[in-house]
Amino acid sequence: MKPDAITERYISALLMDIAKRNAFFASLTLQARLEVSLAIPTAATDGSRIFVNPQFFATMSAAEQAGVLLHEVLHAALLHVPRRGSRDPQIWNIAADIVVNGIITDEGYSLPEGGVHDATLKHYGVEEVYERLIDNATVIPVGAADCDLLDGPPSDAEGDASGQDKDGPQKQGKKTISAADESRWKHALEQAKILAKTAGQGKLPKGIAREMEQLHSPQIDWRSYLWRFMVQSPSDFGGYDRRFISEGLYLEVLEALQVNVCVAIDSSGSIGQRELSVLASEVKAITESYPDVKVTMYYADADLYGPYELSPDSPLPEPRGGGGTDFRPFFQEVDRHTRPREFTLAIYLTDGYGDFPELEPAVPTLWVVTPGGRALDNFPFGETIRLLQSG
Repeated sequence: MKPDAITERYISALLMDIAKRNAFFASLTLQARLEVSLAIPTAATDGSRIFVNPQFFATMSAAEQAGVLLHEVLHAALLHVPRRGSRDPQIWNIAADIVVNGIITDEGYSLPEGGVHDATLKHYGVEEVYERLIDNATVIPVGAADCDLLDGPPSDAEGDASGQDKDGPQKQGKKTISAADESRWKHALEQAKILAKTAGQGKLPKGIAREMEQLHSPQIDWRSYLWRFMVQSPSDFGGYDRRFISEGLYLEVLEALQVNVCVAIDSSGSIGQRELSVLASEVKAITESYPDVKVTMYYADADLYGPYELSPDSPLPEPRGGGGTDFRPFFQEVDRHTRPREFTLAIYLTDGYGDFPELEPAVPTLWVVTPGGRALDNFPFGETIRLLQSG
């Protein structure tokens, strides 16, 4: 097909064809706003619109054209532009391409040669892929992919269409899209889940569920969650006469309260040495962030090792374990101390793959899950947050 035949109308027809093939993608493609533009070398999105170079588009088969369009639609729908935050733009783009290309090819769509693929990373969330690329930047060369996540529309760029300045690489900075666009895509994703279910396609495309998890789990320092759990524990000052707060008399009540946190570090064979070191450093951070909190720690695989009483100045004990994963011994220990109210919060740092107890423990539970670990909505009880250190 000649480049002058590639119009927005032609591309819209392609998107309609994509929608017919897959119910989940239907809501997403119908939300896409398209522009044909010579200001970009291939195809791109600024999170609001999809831009396509007609000359590039004309070099591909119809199947590859559909794959490229879906690639950009998924970038926009999964909010890959604003989710970048202050991360390195190029490495973030590569991570997002790995995830999106994995979703597309797993669903039987075609892509032109030269795209970034990694079978070992494609089913992780983009934040998790980014973490692994940062850890080992030689896995995929930084220049292996065009930057198709734009900071703004091509007409606003001073340099080329990759979003780079004329004098150097793209500057780092937190990028956002309008609240209306973010709401539009989130609504489309929820509608897509409903459509897939009613069309008899109950399972979401591989990789989509983990990506959607990131949209509902803001990436903040998980230790800030600890404070919320602490104020839910039996220290809401019920029955205390607040009229005397202004006189400072509530300090005696505060001094009498003791928050006791019971922590388990997954030391099973599925946790590598680097992951184990990261988990241990997170536990150490609890004692440093909350020096008045009593922290009792265990290592845990299929057995339980400990207890170890920690303080801000105490070194962490040497790890023990290496076997299978069974969460039950830890929660049996927690429940054994529940009646005397020794523990007010349980925290389990793990990849999430193991045997869970049948009954929910009596104390609040926070699961801190490693990158690549179990999907957060697959934990039978407690609250969950993904452990991500960058961004």
